[in-house]
Amino acid sequence: MILTTTPSVEGRKITAYRGVVVGEAILGANIFRDMFAGITDIVGGRSGAYERSLNEARETALKELEDRARDAGANAVIGIDLDYETVGKENGMLMVSASGTAVVLD
Repeated sequence: MILTTTPSVEGRKITAYRGVVVGEAILGANIFRDMFAGITDIVGGRSGAYERSLNEARETALKELEDRARDAGANAVIGIDLDYETVGKENGMLMVSASGTAVVLD
């Protein structure tokens, strides 16, 4: 399965459009991770715990998007857009959504 943010795949012709597909992942914040991230914010540096969570959420959203495209009979998803939001009570959850157009390439 080809996943791309571009509107086409160089050297390949789109033979069919299978529609818009979406994948989402929502991860809850962990109080200990928040506490250590707060310390990192105070002393400077990167928050590895948040980076790992963000990476996990992105991978989950893209995997879900890919599964839905495959179920629609596509072999690629073009024009992928990734969105990141905090949701829930006091913005305590992280949501990553991925959307794109499922297509069949020759």
